[in-house]
Amino acid sequence: MANTADPPTGTLTSTTFSDLNPPLSDSVLEALKEGGFVRCTPVQEATIPLLLGHKDVAVDAATGSGKTLAFLVPFVEIVMRSCAVSPPRKHQVLGMIISPTRELSSQIYHVAEPFFMKLPKMNSMLLVGGVDIKSELKKIEEEGVNILVGTPGKLYDIMDRLDMLDFRDLEILILDEADRLLEMGFQKQVTSILARLPKQRRTGLFSATQTEAVEELSRAGLRNPVRVEVKTEAKSKGNFGNSYQSAPSKTPLGLHMEYMICESSNKSSQLVAFLSQYSSKKIIIYFMTCACVDYWGVVLPQIKALKGSKITPLHGKMKQVNREKALASFSSLPSGILLCTDVAARGLDIPGVDWIVQYDPPQDPNVFIHRAGRTARIGRQGSAVVFLSPKEEAYVEFLKLRRVPLEERQCSVDVTDIVPQIRQAAKEDRDVMEKGVKAFVSFVRAYKEHHCSYIFRWKELDVGNLAMGYGLLQIPSMPEVKHHSLSTDGFCTIDDLDLSLIKYKDKAREKQRQKALKKKETEAGTSHDAKPEKPKKKRDGNDANVPTKKKTGRQRRAIQSKEDYEELEQEYRLLKKLKKGVIDEEEYERLMGFGGEAEEDERQSDVENISGIIVKGKKNKKPTKKSKQKGGSWKSHSKSGLTMR
Repeated sequence: MANTADPPTGTLTSTTFSDLNPPLSDSVLEALKEGGFVRCTPVQEATIPLLLGHKDVAVDAATGSGKTLAFLVPFVEIVMRSCAVSPPRKHQVLGMIISPTRELSSQIYHVAEPFFMKLPKMNSMLLVGGVDIKSELKKIEEEGVNILVGTPGKLYDIMDRLDMLDFRDLEILILDEADRLLEMGFQKQVTSILARLPKQRRTGLFSATQTEAVEELSRAGLRNPVRVEVKTEAKSKGNFGNSYQSAPSKTPLGLHMEYMICESSNKSSQLVAFLSQYSSKKIIIYFMTCACVDYWGVVLPQIKALKGSKITPLHGKMKQVNREKALASFSSLPSGILLCTDVAARGLDIPGVDWIVQYDPPQDPNVFIHRAGRTARIGRQGSAVVFLSPKEEAYVEFLKLRRVPLEERQCSVDVTDIVPQIRQAAKEDRDVMEKGVKAFVSFVRAYKEHHCSYIFRWKELDVGNLAMGYGLLQIPSMPEVKHHSLSTDGFCTIDDLDLSLIKYKDKAREKQRQKALKKKETEAGTSHDAKPEKPKKKRDGNDANVPTKKKTGRQRRAIQSKEDYEELEQEYRLLKKLKKGVIDEEEYERLMGFGGEAEEDERQSDVENISGIIVKGKKNKKPTKKSKQKGGSWKSHSKSGLTMR
């Protein structure tokens, strides 16, 4: 079952929230009015009545189309109706909203708070990573909770730890950015959460892109869902003159998207020229990795053309407090630059964004439109541009086939080469140099993981030009460059440069580095000057005072055999003395340590066999069995029958 909604002229329809059927409660309409929401967007007009009419929905709508209100309004209405029947118990959970990232969960919760305040005697809670779980558990135990909003990992953890939470009467579940939930590896947690919830519930699955995994999740978690697909009409240039043709698109209606083809060595200079041109605008720049964000977050403020620009870095490896501060700071600015990874690609509604710059195309092409959708939200105008190298131009046609049309933007001419400025910054501060190397290495390795590997071929990377664009002092020695013969053409080396002499600007870090270097030099000098002592030879294997290493089994057997042979020789010498009359039998017995009669008979047999071995057994006449020690004496079994003559 499908329900497709198309806007009549613009992003908003002529339908007001008060016109919806089933009708909304007065308290919800009041909250909408206070927030400035009067008319519905197409996705809101289509989705709200379905969820209120006890239908599960799977919503596929362009980013920035108003999906958050499309599920928040029916969510609050359904929970409110349940409360009207019977007040909720302290730990009775009636509704849950799951989204993939901390930032998106926080944004949803803050948008929902005015609506949650209209719910009498209801406790809601935001559960995301980076917050002390002990304090959250304590708060839930003491105050209780009826509505949960958060990320799947944290929700799963809380549900696993607290048996007191009662989900048997849960009324509604919302999965926002469902495709991203699965891509980020939350499938196990989401499946486990679904297994603990009652099947008799309303479920809404919202996403800007429908993948096979989302379809599978829809079949597992939704009952006979109604599919809501909201499309926009994008105008693209025709083949003749300036005529325009309308075509279905996944992009917001007010979004104008461009691409720029430039060499890797000139890419950073083109970026600075672009930022200088739009210095009064609010711009988000997307990079491939966290290390790239850290590097350009240090480098760009030092470029002369960008002096005074407010540049804010944001990525997933930052502490939660710093991430929240960065996002809040940029959101409050009328103009500025946010450097970020895909952590800020989904769902975030940052007000007043004019430009989206995709300095590095995303690994997953599905993320491309989510990045661009941070501007031109809910009927507003916005622009986006992606930087591509000449070898990546096929990406434009690929996006066009996915209903994401782009127009070409020409590179700026006579731009200032900023590479010398970056290199100078690296020479003056070791931190800049090290961050540049990390960023470069992380980019190359992330480039290898592109989903569109037939377009983004890492073995064809121009490493030399790329390293120049990063302003590196030398190309890092990494396996990808060594073993795959990647091109290093275009890289300009710096003569007479000793990287070990470059210091940190931070005096504390430099002091620590110098201390580590001195320690290393001292250890190296000590090991070089010290002559290893020759181990003393052991004169006696039984000397207990001489320390020995633990011997192997073979070594122990060799030593034992030698001792056995020496004992046999000693016994033979005493026997010869006895035969010649040098010693009598009493002396012989005393020296041999003979005891009773039984031992004497045994010794005599030994002597005969020993005699046969040593005297007659010179030509490979050895006993067939090894000598065995018994009672401190030695007995050899021989088939030769040789005796002393």
